[in-house]
Amino acid sequence: MKYLTSKEINLLPPKKGGHKGDNGRVLIIGGSMDYVGAPYLSGIAALRICADYVVVACPKKVGWAINRLSPDLITKKFECEYFTKNQAKEVLKFSEKFDAVLIGNGLSDRKETLEFAKIVITNLNKIQKPLVIDADALKIVDISKLENAILTPHKKEYETLLKNSKFKDIKKLIGTNIIIKKGPVDEIITKEKTYYNKTGCDRMAVAGTGDILAGLAVGLLAKGLKPKVAAKAAVFISGRLGEQAKKHHGNNFIASDLLNLIKKM
Repeated sequence: MKYLTSKEINLLPPKKGGHKGDNGRVLIIGGSMDYVGAPYLSGIAALRICADYVVVACPKKVGWAINRLSPDLITKKFECEYFTKNQAKEVLKFSEKFDAVLIGNGLSDRKETLEFAKIVITNLNKIQKPLVIDADALKIVDISKLENAILTPHKKEYETLLKNSKFKDIKKLIGTNIIIKKGPVDEIITKEKTYYNKTGCDRMAVAGTGDILAGLAVGLLAKGLKPKVAAKAAVFISGRLGEQAKKHHGNNFIASDLLNLIKKM
């Protein structure tokens, strides 16, 4: 088993002397009355990995809470407590000006919210918008109907992906998509090859680290990296952040401790 190394992680440096947005405009679609922190963690991770402009599309009260957490994140507030298909058309219209989109973090798994996610993912995929799908949004995905997306399931979500796609062998239906299967040894699964990553530590199971991973991936996509490169880099960096957090805080670090460490990578 060959593991990822730092030599394989080639990131695009920030553009010098450019304009706002030249290093990527990211939209994160997520959040609900139950989960405010998830899209915040993703958004800050995307900013720290050098995206210029990050907006969180979320229910109104979630947006105000995120604004209190950080002045660096912009929020597009929708008049709802949870997304439903009633907001799908407006969200899709709003997404047009962004270079990459992340959907799922803190979204909730209500039936009407998953219907919203399915509509949004289907339409973004049709226009080939660079896309990262995480958390609750993974519950409605048939990977055989996607192209060039990054999906970030843990073990249980991965099993749901297989069930939704009605196949036991993921290689037969993955196509141009990339799957980051999170675990003690992360797997970056492509049609041609599976890459393995062992950076990280046991404490990476703490809530929120997956949101940061997804934020890193979408930030790198927005900068112009190909999905496979963005996925490999995001996984490797996320693990290194966990190692550094453990060094600074021991085994009781929390996900937000990783955010300020990104600038040191």
